[in-house]
Amino acid sequence: MNTKKIALLVSSLVLAGPVVAADYKVDPAHTAVVFEVSHMGFSTLLGRFNELAGDYQFDADNPAAAKASFTIEADSVDTNHQERDKHLRSPDFFDVRQYPTLDFASTGYEGDKNGGKLSGNLTVHGVSQPVTFDVSFIGEGEDPWGGYRNGFNAETTIKRSDFGMSYGLPGVGDDIAIKLFVEGIRQ
Repeated sequence: MNTKKIALLVSSLVLAGPVVAADYKVDPAHTAVVFEVSHMGFSTLLGRFNELAGDYQFDADNPAAAKASFTIEADSVDTNHQERDKHLRSPDFFDVRQYPTLDFASTGYEGDKNGGKLSGNLTVHGVSQPVTFDVSFIGEGEDPWGGYRNGFNAETTIKRSDFGMSYGLPGVGDDIAIKLFVEGIRQ
């Protein structure tokens, strides 16, 4: 191989840069964020957020490089009861006028392709706290529209009082189980 061909090969490899994790955009039509909270110790109340956006990076060969970022519109809270949802949007709980979003930004991942622990900072009601999600890989593949998708489930439990929301304690539980069902489209 002559020197020009070697130089061309080396420069093309340098310009191409390192192989990086695939970027995925969260598909909000196929992603859900739900929560569970005790109601007076008699039952478990379920709710969800209907508007969210996010993206993540994932490389099956280097899972430790995984990153994720999510933004949830606080006023999209939905517990299937209009008056309760109105109360949850008020200053007693989410105070959506002052704090319109709930945000998560990852800080690290420990595990393998099939699952692990995703740590990061969750901001709710203007307060940021570290949280760790248990993550499970669901699957991946080509979709019928020529794209490529994958999916994960994740869950954690937080104390709402840690985020400055103590209204109604102890009748409305302090422990909030959060579950994410995420489907992303490779960009």
